Amino acid sequence: MQLFFCDNYNNEIVLSAEESKHAIKVLRKGIGDELYFTNGNGLFLTGKITSINKLKTTVKIISEERKKKSHDYLLHIAIAPTKNIDRFEWFLEKATEIGIDEITPIICERSERKAIKLERCKRILKSAIKQSLKFHLPIINNPIKFQELINNKNYSNKYIAHCNKKNIVSLKDQELGGDTLILIGPEGDFSISETNHAIENGFKEISLGKDRYRTETAGVISTHIINLKN
Repeated sequence: MQLFFCDNYNNEIVLSAEESKHAIKVLRKGIGDELYFTNGNGLFLTGKITSINKLKTTVKIISEERKKKSHDYLLHIAIAPTKNIDRFEWFLEKATEIGIDEITPIICERSERKAIKLERCKRILKSAIKQSLKFHLPIINNPIKFQELINNKNYSNKYIAHCNKKNIVSLKDQELGGDTLILIGPEGDFSISETNHAIENGFKEISLGKDRYRTETAGVISTHIINLKN
């Protein structure tokens, strides 16, 4: 099944020129064939193609269905954008495929990148849910400073992953469930003062295993561990 994304619809959906080309030229769809859509908020739509031309394809909606999330927990990862933005975008894609609800880029003392292209990131998330046949689009927030993020009191489980200390309990050995917020630092890791400040605000120190990982790899591993534990 090939999944398309739609923000708004009434009784029909009009595909853009790019999506029309994909549906007609790549998927070889024609009038009367079915296409499938999600709005990223749990809605699954089935439609039939009613007209085709070079600039647009019109699809009439024939059924609607509500889909549950593929996971029954809430995961928010706050992660420092990497100097090489391709690596951060790889994290967005893979975390979405595994299962994540919210992503916040954080600016830390040792951050080498302090800005992202938010609209591009949203497009990557949309592409990832289409590819992995998911119906819930993760939220991606504007970058915020580390100090602002750790004041968040809304999570039952709050963790900070770092390499500043040995013999820290691994994330996989924690009692996980419900809503979880995990902090992942920049290439140079969190500073000692950032780690201490997070602990003072109710975050637990965790490791992700005996090896040292790149920022984006640590983000994916954290996502995967939460998925397995739940």
